[in-house]
Amino acid sequence: MEFLGLSTLKSKLGVLLFLLFLSVLASGQALTPAEVKNPVMRALQERYFQQLQSAGEEIRAHVFPFPFYCSRVLDLQQAQQERADQRSIRFDSYQGKTVIEVTGNYFASYPADIDKNHRALSTFQDVVLPILQIIVPELQDVPEADGFAMEVSHQVRGKVLRTTRENAENFVIVLNHDAAVRLVKARTDRDRQAALLEGQTFLNAEHFTLYLSDAAAQAAGDDPKGASGARKQTPRPWWQARESDPAPPLRSSARPAPEADAPPTPARDTSKEALAKVQASVQESADKILKELEAQAEFVSYAPPTVVAFRKGAYLEFSLNSKLPVNATGSRYKLAALAFDDHVAHLIRPIMAHFQGNDVEIDGIGFSTNLHASSVPAAGAKAGVSEATEAVEFFLPMESLRCYESFDCTGQQLINAGAVLINGERVSLDLQTAEADPH
Repeated sequence: MEFLGLSTLKSKLGVLLFLLFLSVLASGQALTPAEVKNPVMRALQERYFQQLQSAGEEIRAHVFPFPFYCSRVLDLQQAQQERADQRSIRFDSYQGKTVIEVTGNYFASYPADIDKNHRALSTFQDVVLPILQIIVPELQDVPEADGFAMEVSHQVRGKVLRTTRENAENFVIVLNHDAAVRLVKARTDRDRQAALLEGQTFLNAEHFTLYLSDAAAQAAGDDPKGASGARKQTPRPWWQARESDPAPPLRSSARPAPEADAPPTPARDTSKEALAKVQASVQESADKILKELEAQAEFVSYAPPTVVAFRKGAYLEFSLNSKLPVNATGSRYKLAALAFDDHVAHLIRPIMAHFQGNDVEIDGIGFSTNLHASSVPAAGAKAGVSEATEAVEFFLPMESLRCYESFDCTGQQLINAGAVLINGERVSLDLQTAEADPH
């Protein structure tokens, strides 16, 4: 009897330990630092482990339309997943950038006759966006994180020889930090679409552009049903340097060229009096822009938006302070490229929303920014933080701004159509070459 009692006790103890093991797997959604092989990522995992776990708990508590599990392994059957390790939230390195990544399996099964964009869109709306809305606010202040990534597997079912079969399809999205923050804060699909287009999306490792509506796909010239056809140029992924394409032709909505026998278009009057009239016509819009974008734009308080003459045109110029990442180093061209990509480019669409129609009085927008590149002294050096500044001006014509606003032009094409000045001297700025410069 004693032997049977001891055996029963051991059996019960084993069951309790097994249940405890399962509860640990279920409650902990983040990898432990010891499981992260990269030493840099391991240090970050340890430093922010509690925040990762807190976000994981919210994800676990969220109710999805179909079961979702964080998982270190994709493409599992649900019965396998329930017994598998359910931890995946981690810091990872992707194309030289540090991302906070979530991997998981979503047990929704889509009919194969639903096109890939709509399958991905359903997973994005039901799983990816809710998780980003949890994890981004929790970790958006982590200075080391360049962006966020998610990899989610769902099922696609179809018939093979009259037998219904399911196959896994992996959906991946990668966003830079600012785009992720704007995505989760966006109130309209237009703003969400703008944020999405700054990153990249994949299905089974094949790049494609995720559209949030058929109208958005049609406006971009893509077939919403996923059929083959000409696709418009989309921005390169944020972790790669921008392409240095020549300036694009103006959109069809641009004003037509004058006929051969038509009188020449009179030159823009850029006298002080004329510019003052233009200033008065755009003052209300400028005031609204200052109020709406004050938090993100870093406007210079003592330099209000002013209409200035540049290259025989009238440009509304905004004065900014661009704070570059700590220890951002390189040539003035690299710093100017970083300022455009990380700061100026994000202001263009919100500003352009105030200048719609063909009756806009200005010829373009100017951004005058002081680059503040802070650096922490090396060990043994004198204490304090040194700060270098460069003055950069971007003058961008209105028609090319509209082209960029509608995602028909890249940032490089917009710059090529305008002019860039560094410390008062005009320069050619190739974003790809400048940002790739290690010096």
